[in-house]
Amino acid sequence: MQRLFSTFPSAWPGIGLVLLRVVAGLPLPVGDHAVLSALPQPLTLPITGIGFAIGVLLVAGLWTPIAGMLQAILEFWTALAGESVEGVHAVRGIVGLSLAMLGPGAWSIDARLFGRKRIDVNVRRD
Repeated sequence: MQRLFSTFPSAWPGIGLVLLRVVAGLPLPVGDHAVLSALPQPLTLPITGIGFAIGVLLVAGLWTPIAGMLQAILEFWTALAGESVEGVHAVRGIVGLSLAMLGPGAWSIDARLFGRKRIDVNVRRD
């Protein structure tokens, strides 16, 4: 997983990524009831569950590149499956792609699990 991230920015860029993750992840568990009501009944529950799981992963910052790509796929599919193409879903899909490319930031579970570790080497000279 380390290879998916170039850095884990902290300070202002890290705060920006936290805000981006929250804004991207919170609408997914809520769902778009107008689009969901247009879907066949057997698809409604799985799509809602997938959206909830992706939203939780994004807000927590766990598996962010994967969750961002899944969000983009879900949102673009939702935009195309609806009665009309909604700009909101396209923007959410672009935000998901952005998160997949940028990574989670320093304040995430990914940073704790897969972040760069600092190793201090103490050299004794006798």
